[in-house]
Amino acid sequence: MTAADVPAVLQLERALFPLDAWSEGMFRDELGEASTRHYVVAEAESGIVGYAGLRFVPPEGDVQTMAVAEDTWGRGIGRALLTELLDQAAARGVTHMFLEVRSDNPRAQDLYTRFGFVAIGVRRGYYKGADAIVMRRVAEKGSHE
Repeated sequence: MTAADVPAVLQLERALFPLDAWSEGMFRDELGEASTRHYVVAEAESGIVGYAGLRFVPPEGDVQTMAVAEDTWGRGIGRALLTELLDQAAARGVTHMFLEVRSDNPRAQDLYTRFGFVAIGVRRGYYKGADAIVMRRVAEKGSHE
Protein backbone atom coordinates (compact mmCIF):
# COMPACT_ATOMS: atom_id res chain seq x y z
CA MET A 1 0.00 0.00 0.00
CA THR A 2 1.24 3.44 -0.88
CA ALA A 3 -0.06 6.91 -0.07
CA ALA A 4 -1.64 6.95 -3.54
CA ASP A 5 -3.77 3.93 -2.54
CA VAL A 6 -5.28 5.64 0.51
CA PRO A 7 -8.32 7.23 -1.22
CA ALA A 8 -9.42 3.86 -2.69
CA VAL A 9 -8.69 2.08 0.60
CA LEU A 10 -10.74 4.69 2.48
CA GLN A 11 -13.68 4.18 0.15
CA LEU A 12 -13.59 0.43 0.81
CA GLU A 13 -13.03 0.98 4.56
CA ARG A 14 -16.08 3.24 4.84
CA ALA A 15 -18.27 0.84 2.86
CA LEU A 16 -17.29 -2.18 4.97
CA PHE A 17 -16.98 -0.54 8.41
CA PRO A 18 -19.39 2.42 8.41
CA LEU A 19 -19.61 2.61 12.21
CA ASP A 20 -15.92 2.52 13.02
CA ALA A 21 -13.97 3.20 9.84
CA TRP A 22 -10.38 4.32 10.12
CA SER A 23 -9.71 7.91 9.10
CA GLU A 24 -7.41 9.03 6.31
CA GLY A 25 -4.98 10.25 8.95
CA MET A 26 -4.89 6.85 10.63
CA PHE A 27 -3.93 5.13 7.36
CA ARG A 28 -1.35 7.78 6.51
CA ASP A 29 0.14 7.56 10.02
CA GLU A 30 0.41 3.78 9.69
CA LEU A 31 2.14 4.07 6.31
CA GLY A 32 4.59 6.50 7.90
CA GLU A 33 5.72 3.83 10.37
CA ALA A 34 7.61 1.69 7.85
CA SER A 35 10.07 0.38 10.43
CA THR A 36 7.28 -1.46 12.27
CA ARG A 37 4.47 -1.71 9.71
CA HIS A 38 3.75 -3.55 6.47
CA TYR A 39 0.60 -2.72 4.48
CA VAL A 40 -0.59 -4.37 1.29
CA VAL A 41 -3.47 -4.04 -1.15
CA ALA A 42 -5.18 -6.56 -3.40
CA GLU A 43 -5.97 -5.25 -6.86
CA ALA A 44 -8.32 -6.42 -9.59
CA GLU A 45 -9.31 -4.87 -12.91
CA SER A 46 -11.88 -2.81 -11.00
CA GLY A 47 -9.23 -1.38 -8.65
CA ILE A 48 -8.38 -2.11 -5.03
CA VAL A 49 -10.54 -4.93 -3.67
CA GLY A 50 -8.76 -5.58 -0.38
CA TYR A 51 -6.10 -4.42 2.01
CA ALA A 52 -4.33 -5.56 5.15
CA GLY A 53 -1.83 -4.22 7.63
CA LEU A 54 0.75 -5.73 9.93
CA ARG A 55 2.45 -4.21 12.98
CA PHE A 56 5.63 -6.03 13.95
CA VAL A 57 7.74 -5.66 17.07
CA PRO A 58 9.38 -9.10 17.25
CA PRO A 59 8.65 -11.51 18.71
CA GLU A 60 5.09 -10.12 18.57
CA GLY A 61 2.97 -8.86 15.73
CA ASP A 62 -0.58 -7.69 15.15
CA VAL A 63 -2.96 -7.79 12.23
CA GLN A 64 -3.87 -4.10 12.39
CA THR A 65 -6.61 -4.23 9.78
CA MET A 66 -7.86 -6.44 7.00
CA ALA A 67 -10.76 -6.05 4.60
CA VAL A 68 -12.02 -7.46 1.31
CA ALA A 69 -14.71 -5.95 -0.92
CA GLU A 70 -17.97 -7.81 -0.38
CA ASP A 71 -18.51 -8.46 -4.10
CA THR A 72 -15.20 -10.39 -4.20
CA TRP A 73 -15.76 -12.58 -1.13
CA GLY A 74 -15.03 -16.25 -1.63
CA ARG A 75 -12.26 -15.73 -4.18
CA GLY A 76 -9.31 -16.26 -1.84
CA ILE A 77 -8.37 -12.60 -1.48
CA GLY A 78 -8.57 -12.64 2.32
CA ARG A 79 -6.53 -15.84 2.38
CA ALA A 80 -3.88 -14.24 0.14
CA LEU A 81 -3.73 -11.06 2.23
CA LEU A 82 -3.40 -12.98 5.49
CA THR A 83 -0.75 -15.26 3.99
CA GLU A 84 1.26 -12.19 2.96
CA LEU A 85 1.04 -10.70 6.46
CA LEU A 86 2.08 -13.96 8.12
CA ASP A 87 4.97 -14.44 5.69
CA GLN A 88 6.18 -10.89 6.33
CA ALA A 89 5.81 -11.37 10.08
CA ALA A 90 7.82 -14.60 10.02
CA ALA A 91 10.55 -12.98 7.92
CA ARG A 92 10.85 -10.28 10.59
CA GLY A 93 11.13 -12.73 13.48
CA VAL A 94 7.54 -12.56 14.72
CA THR A 95 6.45 -15.77 16.46
CA HIS A 96 3.29 -14.58 18.24
CA MET A 97 0.62 -12.90 16.11
CA PHE A 98 -2.45 -11.23 17.58
CA LEU A 99 -5.61 -9.67 16.20
CA GLU A 100 -9.05 -8.47 17.18
CA VAL A 101 -12.08 -9.50 15.16
CA ARG A 102 -15.66 -8.38 15.53
CA SER A 103 -17.76 -10.84 17.50
CA ASP A 104 -20.47 -10.50 14.83
CA ASN A 105 -18.14 -11.44 11.94
CA PRO A 106 -18.10 -15.27 11.79
CA ARG A 107 -16.69 -15.22 8.25
CA ALA A 108 -13.49 -13.49 9.38
CA GLN A 109 -13.31 -15.60 12.54
CA ASP A 110 -13.42 -18.74 10.40
CA LEU A 111 -10.60 -17.49 8.16
CA TYR A 112 -8.39 -16.72 11.14
CA THR A 113 -9.17 -20.09 12.75
CA ARG A 114 -8.18 -21.88 9.54
CA PHE A 115 -4.81 -20.12 9.78
CA GLY A 116 -4.23 -21.36 13.32
CA PHE A 117 -5.47 -18.38 15.34
CA VAL A 118 -7.27 -19.26 18.57
CA ALA A 119 -9.55 -17.08 20.68
CA ILE A 120 -7.84 -16.00 23.90
CA GLY A 121 -10.16 -13.29 25.19
CA VAL A 122 -12.89 -10.74 24.59
CA ARG A 123 -12.73 -6.95 24.66
CA ARG A 124 -16.23 -5.77 25.53
CA GLY A 125 -17.48 -2.83 23.47
CA TYR A 126 -14.24 -2.57 21.48
CA TYR A 127 -16.15 -1.89 18.26
CA LYS A 128 -19.29 0.19 17.89
CA GLY A 129 -22.08 -2.33 18.30
CA ALA A 130 -19.89 -5.40 18.90
CA ASP A 131 -17.27 -6.91 21.15
CA ALA A 132 -13.83 -7.88 19.86
CA ILE A 133 -12.61 -11.44 20.06
CA VAL A 134 -8.87 -11.40 20.70
CA MET A 135 -7.07 -14.15 18.82
CA ARG A 136 -3.47 -15.38 18.88
CA ARG A 137 -1.37 -17.55 16.61
CA VAL A 138 1.95 -18.98 17.76
CA ALA A 139 4.29 -19.99 14.95
CA GLU A 140 5.63 -23.51 15.06
CA LYS A 141 9.40 -23.87 15.32
CA GLY A 142 10.97 -23.61 11.88
CA SER A 143 7.68 -22.58 10.26
CA HIS A 144 7.24 -19.45 8.16
CA GLU A 145 3.47 -19.71 8.14
